[in-house]
Amino acid sequence: MTREHETSGRKRALDAMASMPADLLGERYGAIAKTAPQAIPVRGPEIGAVMVRGRIGGGGAPFNLGETSVTRATVKLGSGEVGHSIILGRDTEKARMVAHLDALGQITAWQAVIETDVVAPALALDAEARRQRAEETEATRVDFFTLVRGEDR
Repeated sequence: MTREHETSGRKRALDAMASMPADLLGERYGAIAKTAPQAIPVRGPEIGAVMVRGRIGGGGAPFNLGETSVTRATVKLGSGEVGHSIILGRDTEKARMVAHLDALGQITAWQAVIETDVVAPALALDAEARRQRAEETEATRVDFFTLVRGEDR
């Protein structure tokens, strides 16, 4: 596996876990943590703020939109793997769980477990939410049309 492919897969997994609701992540993590190697905290969890930047129309000049709370954590397994997480909000337990799962995901024997038990359900949940939003948006769509009047011909 190339380094680039490994990094994109790890980013995909981190994005999925960070966006997963904390209660569902906690359920999935609880089942995995029973048999997983323990993680030693390296940093945090720490709560802070980051500046969110935006662009008008996606291509205009960047501007500071405002600040948002984030929580970060770093853990290390006894075998040396280091896991990181940065999540939106102030949930320190969720940040710790994501960091531990990130570290486990770097061990070949745990990759399939993390993928099938945590990442795939998180992606499916996100896809379902997107589908539902698209359906709700489509239901409010208005099609405009113009009738041709006789004198406009």
